[in-house]
Amino acid sequence: MNKFSHLVKRCDHKIFASSVSLSLIGIFTLTAITYDKTPFLSREVIIQSAALVIGITFACVILMLGYRYFTDLEKVIYISSIMLLLLVYIPGLGTSVNGARSWIDLGFISFQPSEIVKISFILLMASYLSRSASSLSDNIGILSAALYGLPFILLVSREDFGSGCIYCAIWLFMIFCSGLKLKIIGRFALVFTMMLPMFYFFLADYQKERIDAFLDPADLDLPGNYQVWNSKVAIGSGGLFGKGWMNGTQSSLGFLPVPQSDFIFAASVEIIGFCGGLVIILLFALLIYRALMITRYAKDLQGALTGAGIAGMFFFQSFENIAMTMGLMPVTGITLPFMSYGGTSMVSAWMGVGLLLSVSCRQRL
Repeated sequence: MNKFSHLVKRCDHKIFASSVSLSLIGIFTLTAITYDKTPFLSREVIIQSAALVIGITFACVILMLGYRYFTDLEKVIYISSIMLLLLVYIPGLGTSVNGARSWIDLGFISFQPSEIVKISFILLMASYLSRSASSLSDNIGILSAALYGLPFILLVSREDFGSGCIYCAIWLFMIFCSGLKLKIIGRFALVFTMMLPMFYFFLADYQKERIDAFLDPADLDLPGNYQVWNSKVAIGSGGLFGKGWMNGTQSSLGFLPVPQSDFIFAASVEIIGFCGGLVIILLFALLIYRALMITRYAKDLQGALTGAGIAGMFFFQSFENIAMTMGLMPVTGITLPFMSYGGTSMVSAWMGVGLLLSVSCRQRL
């Protein structure tokens, strides 16, 4: 207990405070948009609150163990993570949600394995890159790093392109912070940019429709544009200080699609207004900034890469989700960390916080 108290005193309290604040805002919004379903707390609010408690518990355990504890378990984590991603292909076990077959249904509970594997992916890449840092100065080194993470990216992208993009963002953040020369980064970035249009032909039909809708936002007949149009209406109708708790019309009357998950930012801004939305963005900015500072002052390269991976995950998810609700990015199924409804998403985000706190309490002064 004394050791845990000492670690808590040394860890970055701003990380914890911003994460708790975002989680509570999410539950506050979820309560407001589901109040008419039951006179008591809705099932969504109960599950999200339970996930918050479980997530904080996991964060405390990770803080106590330390990020280097998982290094000796690298092979076990790698194999078990791949097997977990393969479970979605088993008939009767893997299920599809919104066109993406990325969920496992156990009957009494369903979860998204890619959300949990994100954390193990960061741990594995941090361990591998810290060992291979000296070889990342040439093309062979960067190719080996790409091949190490490729199975995860391919398995996730095949069934859920949005989650695959998150894995790619995490990989890029960690590669950049591993000491790779800018010349090599520029070379691979150029090749990737040239190949980007080719990826369109490998997408599923519903994914192509979302991109077509993003490129032609004026056509409301295209799938996705109607959602974004209602999202903009919800954000604009909130005004400066919002309509107040339980007074949101776009979300409560069903005009705003999936307000509890993909478009929870729009639902929140309708309730708490532009000022409230700005607070949400600033909380994410604080969280990401502190994560980058933890990366900068980490005790070792493995800790720095772990912090970089978590920072990349939070940055890409928050940017994509918030920009999507404003029509600045294509519509995807990427959740807003801490706020979007989903027990797996909440627990995964708090496991990331646990890793950040673990690195921060062991950083050099």
